[in-house]
Amino acid sequence: MPTYISLLRYTQQGITAAKNAPARIDAAKEAYRKAGGDFKAIYLTMGQYDVIFIFEAPDDETVARGILTLSAAGNVRTETMRAFTEDEYRKILAGLP
Repeated sequence: MPTYISLLRYTQQGITAAKNAPARIDAAKEAYRKAGGDFKAIYLTMGQYDVIFIFEAPDDETVARGILTLSAAGNVRTETMRAFTEDEYRKILAGLP
């Protein structure tokens, strides 16, 4: 299953309601689980981003739906990328001319 990394920044609304973040995280984990995905790790970070999600999902459409739903709540802004494992990376490189 493809791996994704989401970099999250709290909005003013999100930081004001930071105490509710654990419940929001639980809801996001459950939504991805129901969609066939799986959260691998969640990190609180310091610097440009506030939180990092590492998760697997069946496809890009599932991720897009999840990120749009998460963002629509207004608590975070996200930047999400597809991540490739070392094995996947080696296969990609093997196909180069």
